Amino acid sequence: MGIRFGTLPDSGLHARKIASHQRFVCASPSYLSAHGEPRHPHELSSHNCIVLRQNEDTYGNWRFSKEDQVCHVRVRGNLSSNDGESVLSWALRGQGIAIRAEWDVYYHLKDGSLRRILDEYELPNADIYAVYPYSQNLPARIRLLIDYFAERMKIVPFNR
Repeated sequence: MGIRFGTLPDSGLHARKIASHQRFVCASPSYLSAHGEPRHPHELSSHNCIVLRQNEDTYGNWRFSKEDQVCHVRVRGNLSSNDGESVLSWALRGQGIAIRAEWDVYYHLKDGSLRRILDEYELPNADIYAVYPYSQNLPARIRLLIDYFAERMKIVPFNR
């Protein structure tokens, strides 16, 4: 069994979603007071965006949706990493705008050290899946482990 974030590749593996992985665009109050708050995703192209390099995602392309509209924005900035903790740390220090998971930023949003921006737009979820090779008769120990992960991954919903 493996754990995977995001869209599942077309493969022979089977999957069960174990958690929702909602992502937010956020920045520190100090960054926003120094550079202004973008009101539309296209305004991000003039901001310092902190990019997380992961999976097969195209580097620096952020996709937003609002109702029936989809907006692709090519962002850039002077910081990028394949480590989410680094990205979060830089955003907390006021070094740019970042996309982070709800559970990564929940308490920072609550205490005011980060502010959610562009919250009327949605980002694609990168849900979390347990993947496994069994097509039928999933062994009980694997099913129980997946059930355990799904229960442990429940978080306090973010109040909008």
